[in-house]
Amino acid sequence: MRLTRQIGEALADGLHGKHADDAARRLARLLGADAVALADGDRILAAWGRLDPAATAQILAEALDELDTVTDPPLRAAPLIVSDDLAGGLIVAGDVTDAEVAEAALLVATALDHADLARARERIAAADLRTLRAQISPHFMHNALAAISAHTRTDPERARELLSDFSDYLRYSFAATGDYATVADELQAVQTYLELQRARFDDRLDMTVQIAPEVLPVAIPFLVVQPIVENAIRHGFESRPGVGHIAVRGFSEGPLCVIEVEDDGDGMDPEHAKAVLTGTSGTNGTGGIGLANVDRRLRAVYGPEYGLLLDTAPGAGTKATVRIPRYARGVIAQ
Repeated sequence: MRLTRQIGEALADGLHGKHADDAARRLARLLGADAVALADGDRILAAWGRLDPAATAQILAEALDELDTVTDPPLRAAPLIVSDDLAGGLIVAGDVTDAEVAEAALLVATALDHADLARARERIAAADLRTLRAQISPHFMHNALAAISAHTRTDPERARELLSDFSDYLRYSFAATGDYATVADELQAVQTYLELQRARFDDRLDMTVQIAPEVLPVAIPFLVVQPIVENAIRHGFESRPGVGHIAVRGFSEGPLCVIEVEDDGDGMDPEHAKAVLTGTSGTNGTGGIGLANVDRRLRAVYGPEYGLLLDTAPGAGTKATVRIPRYARGVIAQ
């Protein structure tokens, strides 16, 4: 089991990756083989042990042509089929059976498939982040600047503080340091955002932020929490009178980091909430685009079992919940 895991890790960058030779070495150990080689359709990419180049090329060509395990003692070769496509071949020398070679080829193909999926998820998450950055709400920016302008005469000191907050918020939102931030950094940006919104609503916005210390260093996809908070404000009680309440909570739940954003706004129909998360609600602005973007990025990074959950009903407010692993391979804040 440990060798199987290590082979998968060595193939995380594919057959052309820098650890492919290590994968060949571990495959030889797993099979008890004298030599192992990994190839694409044209050439040997990684090898461990001694192999005759001419014999290796010939048996590889036969295996790729027949799409089946081929035997020419002491060599055996099997094709690598990844997502129904021919990705290359596995060549083994030594006292190994056809069945063992075929099983090893399946192991390699599965590892390559997982690696392809992981890279695809990373590309999706990066593309969605670029989209979200491009959609930083002009509605919010206009109103934030208007609020700052309104305070320049009545309270110049607060206007300066708000302008500094606005600068910090934009700097964080358009930061190019990576795809992930810590929960602490995300929530610092959220608090800055909420201060700007409080100024806009003449302090009619009541907010609480409660975060357990153990989740502060947890890495999380960049710009996950702010769109949820913006949705709570914009679609929860932006157009209604009175004080609005938003609570942001973060805590650990076993191996998970849980972040909740709860408001006492207008709420929405649960079926509409589902449509919002799939991006099919027809809602313009952050509610329709930002939340779907957040949900898609969470699932792309952590897998389909994770994502954004909305607990809501008309007149009952909305609670948005994010549950992510506290530690996930490749998710590192920069």
